[in-house]
Amino acid sequence: MQPLPWEQIDTVLLDMDGTLLDLHFDNHFWLDYLPQYYADKNGLSRAAADAYLQPLFASYTGQLNWYCVEFWSKTLDLPIKQMKRDTAHLIDLRANADAFLAALKHAGKRSILVTNAHRDSLHIKLEKVHLEPLLDVIISSHDYGYPKEDQRFWSSLSQQIDYQPQRSLFIDDSLPVLRSAQRYGIGHLRAVLQPDSQGSDKNCEEFIPSTDLFALVSNL
Repeated sequence: MQPLPWEQIDTVLLDMDGTLLDLHFDNHFWLDYLPQYYADKNGLSRAAADAYLQPLFASYTGQLNWYCVEFWSKTLDLPIKQMKRDTAHLIDLRANADAFLAALKHAGKRSILVTNAHRDSLHIKLEKVHLEPLLDVIISSHDYGYPKEDQRFWSSLSQQIDYQPQRSLFIDDSLPVLRSAQRYGIGHLRAVLQPDSQGSDKNCEEFIPSTDLFALVSNL
């Protein structure tokens, strides 16, 4: 793994789902639990539910509504927030995520959570994993009205947080989000190689892959 130039990094911007948290929860929820719930509620076969839901989900990819609990609750007439609570036992940290954050705090680096997750989802997850004491600031893109894929998210973040993009590290599992951060001028970028502990490695394309968060602080 290519070592990070920590002497050039003051601020660490971190995604939540797939970066600090195991993406298995979200993949299970959106790809299995919700479609089956929708099928059962509406008297459909699972195949029929998938045929309706998959293109609907795809049409909102990268938009703020894709990440919005209220939007999907209304659109699908489902109790999304309660459904997430019912499956919250699957929420878990990625390996060494808490040790990574503790090392950053010990070294005096500022850790800022920047997530596309809706505040309802964010609260449910933070109740389970208790990361707040290790984070300096927690930002949901819904606070700004733009997802991280949109340059206006990064502009809004800079208006709220006093940081230097060029002296910041950003870690995410989404390539479109990483590209957006790169366009804005974030100086150091890492892509998560295996965001879902039960899934396969992903192609990180032009970005340096991160296999273990704690390994990133080996030279801190």
